[in-house]
Amino acid sequence: MTKASEDVQRALAASRNICDGRDPIKERSRVLITLDHTIATILLASTGGDPKKAVAMLHEGTIPHVEERIMMFANKKR
Repeated sequence: MTKASEDVQRALAASRNICDGRDPIKERSRVLITLDHTIATILLASTGGDPKKAVAMLHEGTIPHVEERIMMFANKKR
């Protein structure tokens, strides 16, 4: 399995854990709160607990990359 495929599998497993059996449409706010907590936890862990670095990482890396992945998905749907 390629590294990209492994990463997709990790992402799918993480999304299943974040949803935890909840319907992501009907229970969107609760699922997104869990996602927010998860993102904050990972950013803080990856910056050694530095909140300024974590926020910078969120704005400079995470948000643009998430937007890029959503657009790639949208383009595949066409």
